[in-house]
Amino acid sequence: MGVSTSTPEKGPEKNGIAVVTVDFPPVNALPVDGWFALADAVRTAGRDPQVRCVVLAARGRGFNAGVDIKEIQAQGPSALTGANRGCFEAFAAVYECAVPVVAAVQGFCLGGGIGLVGNADAIVASEDATFGLPELDRGALGAATHLSRLVPQHLMRALYYTSRTATAAELHAHGSVWRVVPREELHAAALELAGEIAAKDGELLRLAKAAINGIDPVDVRRSYRFEQGFTYEANAVGVGDRVRDAFGKERDERDGAQA
Repeated sequence: MGVSTSTPEKGPEKNGIAVVTVDFPPVNALPVDGWFALADAVRTAGRDPQVRCVVLAARGRGFNAGVDIKEIQAQGPSALTGANRGCFEAFAAVYECAVPVVAAVQGFCLGGGIGLVGNADAIVASEDATFGLPELDRGALGAATHLSRLVPQHLMRALYYTSRTATAAELHAHGSVWRVVPREELHAAALELAGEIAAKDGELLRLAKAAINGIDPVDVRRSYRFEQGFTYEANAVGVGDRVRDAFGKERDERDGAQA
């Protein structure tokens, strides 16, 4: 359990690839320490002169379910502040990674997961992958900055306000997902794209990543930090706790009814 870094099985087409894998059962809802560990792993992989592409992957049912709400409910403001800072660092690490980052997404990609893939350089998704921001259902705000990199502006707003999700096929139609494949082919498909990228000159790739980030029309760090200010405000006036508590009770009641 946790965050690990590995290299694919050897082969000339897999040289220069680092795979950063997230594994926080049961749904990859990351605790505060998990977000910081992920940020460190991505930055470390990008600094390795032998690495020319990073694949960001996850084990389990889904890619990412966002922050650990139970941790926030148990620890209060300190955990909320920690989660916000951890997400900020993890999203920034993906965006600022010295080499391109390919996200391999299966199942659900929610909340903080959108921050990760929205800042990645390319996305490969399984056919069952879904993407969305249920923040308004969970007493938080944020990552609209990153969702707007995946879908057009008005669709982003509708998804954000309703907490609905979009499928991998829909994102592929919008051009934000590179390929959609059966789940059992996801790892291979992500490595295939990463291998094509990693076949380029490593020094030139780093220059290319810096150049592309430099012409980005949106400062993602500043934009996301602005959004986070409203999460703090929602918490300060009590609305964040009210919505989170209601979400927790509804979930517990649902689980109890199914038992």
